[in-house]
Amino acid sequence: MAAVQVLSTEMVVPAEATPGAAVWLSNLDLAARRGYTPTVYFYRPNGEHAGFFAADAVKDSLARALVAFYPLAGRLGLDGARRVQIDCTGEGAVFVTARSDHYALEDLMNEFVPCGEMRDLFVPPTPTPNPPCVLLLAQVTYLRCGGVVLGLAMHHSVVDARSAALFVETWASVARGSTKEDAPVPPSFDHRLLAARQERAVPYDHPEYKPEPAPVHAATAASTYASALITVSKQQVSALRARCAGASTFRAVVALVWQCACRARGLPLDAETRLYSMIDMRPRLAPPLPQGYFGNAVIRTSTVATVGEVVSNPVDYGARRARAATSQGDDYARSLVDYLDGVDVMNLPRSGISRAHLRAISWMGMSLSDADFGWGAPSFMGPALMYYSGFVYVMNAAGKEGALTLALSLEPESMPEFRKVFAHELARLDV
Repeated sequence: MAAVQVLSTEMVVPAEATPGAAVWLSNLDLAARRGYTPTVYFYRPNGEHAGFFAADAVKDSLARALVAFYPLAGRLGLDGARRVQIDCTGEGAVFVTARSDHYALEDLMNEFVPCGEMRDLFVPPTPTPNPPCVLLLAQVTYLRCGGVVLGLAMHHSVVDARSAALFVETWASVARGSTKEDAPVPPSFDHRLLAARQERAVPYDHPEYKPEPAPVHAATAASTYASALITVSKQQVSALRARCAGASTFRAVVALVWQCACRARGLPLDAETRLYSMIDMRPRLAPPLPQGYFGNAVIRTSTVATVGEVVSNPVDYGARRARAATSQGDDYARSLVDYLDGVDVMNLPRSGISRAHLRAISWMGMSLSDADFGWGAPSFMGPALMYYSGFVYVMNAAGKEGALTLALSLEPESMPEFRKVFAHELARLDV
């Protein structure tokens, strides 16, 4: 018997009539990874509330949430110039209900790591991500213990992590019966706020949007990966930040991961290693984007060093390099948008990275309590899948104030050594 049995698949349309005009997408939308971002939310059984994640109630709240977020009920389309846009057709989002007599929540939380198998179990299968295609797919899986897994797949050309979080927050608010006054900020679909300037100016280099040079050493991208979830305690986070004076939590933690990954991979000391990151530009632009800006407002940045520099220096060296990669402001973002206006943005390199490199993304701003549909906050939220080796998400740990959870992927041969080295460094922070 399959570990998860699909019970129904249907389309949920907005509860009211919605605008039909197409939504223009910015160069940052078009430059995003072409595909779906799969995430999972784990909910413990809540016998105190009748109708715990009842399918009809969840579908009803989704239909009402899609009124404000009507582009998600549309389809990816093309304008007259064959440029990708959102066609606001109101056709709806895919909604799947499923059951697992195999998994109880505690067993799943002990076993779960982001990987293809878990994505296939708890997130609806996604179509080819090219026009015309659906933009939102959701699955509610009822576990044998009474718990629930909510799996989502949202098209990355339409949302970044901040936008996805705003939608889930609104959907959960609707499900809880919140009033309009209590609801989160309304979404803004004015992507022309990130349009290129009439007179393009590109004073910065943007290597993150260009093909990666062939590595000097044999360190090509890995086609397979091993993944892990690792918790860093509040005490360890504080101690690490103390060693990286002036660094943010994200930069300090990523610096340690970068250092340990370089050690675990056993690369030559003179090999080049690049730390990639993503920066949310909403508050950094002048003027800032609306709080509810719904689209891709993140940019890729990076910093480069030799493996020897990363592993031989104290961890604050990596934190300082990370700061250099994550401190850009309005002028840098506008330079990037203008640069993308002059290239074939639909065919940018979107493959994996060299096994000497690391890509770090912060999901620390995604509050678990905001995903409370009326039956309690999730016990875990995170990616259902890692796209390739060398990825790390930094997230708030559920139920552990100040602690972090890292979702990490590395080459299968490097992961055991990374776990050993990283655990040793965390133990040193406890001293």
